[in-house]
Amino acid sequence: MTNTNDIDNIYTDLIMEHSSNSPYMRNLDLPTCSLHGHNPNCGDDITLNLKIENNKIVDAAFVGHGCAISQSSTSIMIETLIGKTIDEAKEIVDIFINMIERKKLTPAQKKKLGNSVAFENISNMPARVKCALLSWRTLQNMLEEK
Repeated sequence: MTNTNDIDNIYTDLIMEHSSNSPYMRNLDLPTCSLHGHNPNCGDDITLNLKIENNKIVDAAFVGHGCAISQSSTSIMIETLIGKTIDEAKEIVDIFINMIERKKLTPAQKKKLGNSVAFENISNMPARVKCALLSWRTLQNMLEEK
């Protein structure tokens, strides 16, 4: 049986791996949309790039700098959303934001988040909430135009 500390350690390892070794932190050739996001409170700064074909996110990447939370949140978000339709991505973004805002999620909603559920307890660290949300809000703004 896995206890809560084991799960927390797995999530911590996942966050650290994505912050230091993200396969999505790169330039994306010929993105179909791009949007800059900045958190003036701590200096996190990203540019999110998507390649959308036939209403589906087929590739995504980001460039920028920031704390481990903002970088890993962006990387895990991209990992979660590649292959999803625009509507699916919008739904997942809404679920993630609700989770960070401490709203009750169903097991089905948590499943849709994939590894992004690793940030569930970030709401316990108010100074880090904006870090975790930077890329998700940036994506939300980008997708509102789709």
